[in-house]
Amino acid sequence: MKVKFWGVRGSIASPGPTTVRYGGNTTCIEVTTDKGETIILDAGTGIRALGLELMKQEPVTANLVISHTHWDHIQGLPFFVPFFVPTTKINVIGTFDPIYQKDLQSILDAQLEYCYFPVTSLELKADVTYRSLREGETVTIGDASITPVMMNHPVLTYGYRIECNGKSMFFSGDHEHPYNIYQPGEVGYDEFEELINQKVQRIVDVARDVDVFIIDTMYTEEEIHAKRGWGHGTFTSGLEMGQKANAKHILFTHHDPMRSDDELDAIHDTLLQNQSDPNGPQLTIAKEGLEIVW
Repeated sequence: MKVKFWGVRGSIASPGPTTVRYGGNTTCIEVTTDKGETIILDAGTGIRALGLELMKQEPVTANLVISHTHWDHIQGLPFFVPFFVPTTKINVIGTFDPIYQKDLQSILDAQLEYCYFPVTSLELKADVTYRSLREGETVTIGDASITPVMMNHPVLTYGYRIECNGKSMFFSGDHEHPYNIYQPGEVGYDEFEELINQKVQRIVDVARDVDVFIIDTMYTEEEIHAKRGWGHGTFTSGLEMGQKANAKHILFTHHDPMRSDDELDAIHDTLLQNQSDPNGPQLTIAKEGLEIVW
């Protein structure tokens, strides 16, 4: 099983001299199963380069799994070259929007309207199918299974556990550790705290004992106080959740577009210095081009 990162930024692509080492593309992760099945997690700007790579071995057959349809996680789709090739087969899997009552195909079709892009979805040449999943509904793709769990974000967002022949990984999509809207001692605090614990436990149970745990850690603990409710985690909250899940390897991603390579290096150094358990999980800051094979 192999994981390769094609995009690790959040919110907006951020190319430039300060993001060269970790990369400036938004979220896109390629998963290859033992039997060669391709699973693509999210379609940020990183999917453009992935599409060009896949085209080297036509025909392309792939499964695109969308955590949620915020712009930075789908903005690369119109530039995914396999969509325009008749021999391509793409299975798109993701969430249903309960607020606007739109399925995944309706949302992505709207992205490809003439007012936004010069090619509509009706003009795509590939064979594209769509499937909206419910939380906990497991789907089988070749030799792998994918199970979604609801995360904490301002739109319905799924995290996904992928299993393949005894190997496993978890991808959080966008996620902020839930916080209590009440103060200790206020009416409702204890009840809300219990709901938070249940939500966190549900995610931890889905991610339990994975080999690879990929988590949204957009902010530092200092930054989160001004950005509470924006729907993103911190390095501390991501580490704690990975540890609760007993993950073997924790990878931090969805980097703030303002975060420089040097700052990410410094954060990684601090994480390693503070890791008191020598037998604890491996800790890695995700970067474009990083491959993990196990």
